[in-house]
Amino acid sequence: MEETVKKVLREDEITIADEVIATIAGIAASEIDEVVSMSGRLGDGIAGMLGKKNLSKGIKVEVGEKEVALDLSIIVQYGCKIHIVAKEIQNKVRNAVEEMTGMKVSEVNIHVLGVNIDKDMKTPQNEEEAGLVE
Repeated sequence: MEETVKKVLREDEITIADEVIATIAGIAASEIDEVVSMSGRLGDGIAGMLGKKNLSKGIKVEVGEKEVALDLSIIVQYGCKIHIVAKEIQNKVRNAVEEMTGMKVSEVNIHVLGVNIDKDMKTPQNEEEAGLVE
C-alpha cells in the first residue's frame, strides 16, 4: 500500500489596515516644518474640534497585494518652496511606510490645497512700506 505525503504549505497573512498606513504617512508628513496642516473631510474637522487628533486626516490610501499608493492633501506655510517641500514629503512618507509595513510604495501624490499666512506677518500699510516708492 502506497502512502502519500501531503505537503502543507503555510500561507500566513498579515493585514495592515488602511488607517494604520495613513497614520504612518501623516506622522511622517507632519514632521516637516513647512507643512501647516493636513486637509481632510468635514468629519475630520469636527473630530479636531472635539480634541481628537486624527493623524490620517487628508490622506487617501489605496492598497494592492504588495504595494500601496498614497494621496496627501496639505496646507503649506507661505514663503516656502512648495516643490521642494512636496518632494521632501514624498521621500519621508515613502521611507516611513516602506520601512514600517514592508510594502512597496508605488506613488505618493501631494495635493497642495492652501497656503497659510500667519496673522503675525506684517503687511505693508502703504506704498512706501511695500517698497513701491523711493
